[in-house]
Amino acid sequence: MPFKAVLCGCGAMAKGWVRAVTETPDLADKINIVGMVDLNPAAAQALAEEFGLRDAVVATSLSDILNTVQADLVFDVVIPVARFDVVSTALRAGCHVLSEKPMANTLDEAKALVSLASETGRVHAVVQNRRFIEGIRRMRAFIDSGAIGDLTAVHCDFFLAPHFGGFRDEMQHVLLLDMAIHTFDAARFVANRQPLSVYCVERNPRGSWYAHGASANAIFEFSDDVVFTYRGSWCAEGRRTSWESQWRLVGSKGMLTWDGEEAFEATVAGDEPGLLRGFSTVNVSGDIFPGETHGHASVLQSFIAAVEGGGAPETVGSDNINSLAMVFAAIESAQSGKRIDISASL
Repeated sequence: MPFKAVLCGCGAMAKGWVRAVTETPDLADKINIVGMVDLNPAAAQALAEEFGLRDAVVATSLSDILNTVQADLVFDVVIPVARFDVVSTALRAGCHVLSEKPMANTLDEAKALVSLASETGRVHAVVQNRRFIEGIRRMRAFIDSGAIGDLTAVHCDFFLAPHFGGFRDEMQHVLLLDMAIHTFDAARFVANRQPLSVYCVERNPRGSWYAHGASANAIFEFSDDVVFTYRGSWCAEGRRTSWESQWRLVGSKGMLTWDGEEAFEATVAGDEPGLLRGFSTVNVSGDIFPGETHGHASVLQSFIAAVEGGGAPETVGSDNINSLAMVFAAIESAQSGKRIDISASL
């Protein structure tokens, strides 16, 4: 029998969730969305009708709907300030939970949810869909192949100028909170290291149409002496980078660069005489699995495999809290002007 799921939060973000479930054959066979929850019942009803979920129960309260349907899963797509109540309610009701990012509105709330998931024996994971794209998986596989030796540094540039309008224009720490977590999480995955500390400078540059924090520059120390640097702006007009950032991975024997779109280049030390020895190009090799490169659908597949007894999902809350800690530590560093110890906060 398919798992019975309740979707909590039926705004624009929810469409990606429903589309991934209904349009991915193995997910459509395993998940039946039986409930839709939103403070605006008309939004929930409209979403149900758009995707043909005519039998789904519509409600304004998660607690009420969980008392009505015997749900196995809760998909949490609410705004961050409501996340703790939604996830804790679902876990206490015996449901496994997959949440939008960030996994909590504060680090203390995130810790409490990790503890609650452990106490209830339920799977609690976070949608970090951008680590489930081909480019990110290729970088990790290439590093694991050892072709450029031991990883020593990861450098990411992110420069775009999106004119969203709406809530982002008024957010505090808009780049770090709303976007940088994708790159931070991906860097942590690619490096396969844990974050230890950070020093961050945050600015709202002249000409910015955001209220606060549209630019950030951060230096992270990872375990095993790996350094991760991030340079980003959401108000950088002109030639843009990819939404996935531009990457340079430095190893003990060479480097890998990725433009965030199609262009990969891997090079190792050459043998030219003189001060600079040049370089030679090598193939960007490494095994990736097609099922891991479908973004949202891949996250859901990993989650369902865990619910079925296949071990912890890749984005389980007890691990993803490290990515959230990177964001909050970067904000604390920007506010204090000091280097922040991330490991001490976890």
